[in-house]
Amino acid sequence: MESSDLRVFQMVAREGSVTKAAGRLGYVQSNITARIQQLESELQTVLFSRHNRGMSLTSSGKTLLTYADKIVGLLDEAVLALSSTGEPSGPLLIGSTQTAAAVRLPKLLASYYEQHSNVQLSLTTGHTQFLIEKVLHYELDGAFIGCSCTHPDLLSTQAYEEELVITAGPGVATLSEALTKPILVFNTGCSYRDVLDQWLQSIGKIQPILMEFGMLEAIIGGISAGLGISLMPKAVIQKHEREGLLRTFAIPEPYRFIKTEFITRKDAFISSSLSAFVGMLPEAAQA
Repeated sequence: MESSDLRVFQMVAREGSVTKAAGRLGYVQSNITARIQQLESELQTVLFSRHNRGMSLTSSGKTLLTYADKIVGLLDEAVLALSSTGEPSGPLLIGSTQTAAAVRLPKLLASYYEQHSNVQLSLTTGHTQFLIEKVLHYELDGAFIGCSCTHPDLLSTQAYEEELVITAGPGVATLSEALTKPILVFNTGCSYRDVLDQWLQSIGKIQPILMEFGMLEAIIGGISAGLGISLMPKAVIQKHEREGLLRTFAIPEPYRFIKTEFITRKDAFISSSLSAFVGMLPEAAQA
């Protein structure tokens, strides 16, 4: 079993399509198909179910993907460790929730790049569960997530503490009135949505009308237009509130505050680039 075959298998599993995997890897489709068939023959098992919508992993495929992620991740780390120098350089892949990326990270990333201009920074945004999976699969060096992390394979460092508030349009007068409106949320996997669900259940409000959005800007725009309400960090919408576009309402403990943590794999090689980034977090938290 060659590591290159595992990389091909990994990409097909991620994309769910030979065509998409071939495009990402720069290979012809016949090459991808042949490598997958060779792996299945070598392992004497079927790795993918083929259907009209593409390809999905079988139970054997899911097992192999777990090992492929570890093997490929460790090989990439070996290259990084052997080529690493004391001076931060090379790629640094960071993930973040959209809210942290919008408010907390611009100054941190600008300060980091000013000090370490040889590092190629890359920022990926998504909900907390998405980011956790990316770090576990060695696809991100680290990520800012919107909750406390207890996963046994991850190391977590507190970065910020956020105050959460109910955010409503300027015409909403009270919290009670706000809670009659539809609730605008990110897709499932968002930690703010989880907190909101817990609080609403605690006050006996069940089955609210939910509208899912993929972008922070769309949620804020919908709230200011009177479409509904949301729960989000106060720091995200302070400017909008000062301009009279939104208004906020406090929620009670223990739901009011939430931690933003920075996660890395416990077994990951800590490059000089990542070490320098983690070293700046305490200073950034006080800014």
